[in-house]
Amino acid sequence: MLKKRFFKTKEEAEVTFEYMHPDAEAVALVAEFNQWQPLTMQYSKKDQLFRTKLRLPKKNEFHFRYLVNEEQWDNDHQADAYVANDFGTDNSVVSTYLG
Repeated sequence: MLKKRFFKTKEEAEVTFEYMHPDAEAVALVAEFNQWQPLTMQYSKKDQLFRTKLRLPKKNEFHFRYLVNEEQWDNDHQADAYVANDFGTDNSVVSTYLG
């Protein structure tokens, strides 16, 4: 799930990435905004999900995926869009355009 917060005085948006999977012991966010390098997401026992919060430039779209247990790829099932990738699957897309 994606949660976004836009700032009136900054050219960036705060995006919270949240992911839940019953068999996940570790989840990493892998995206073009971090050169496709895995970014470990923190687990919240209270919410029983993995979460990370980032600030991204406004007026952009970024492709991303979740890497579960270092072996299984998954998309955000509430992403803003999906785009085919070179591996025969889809990437999730997060948009930082207002509205």
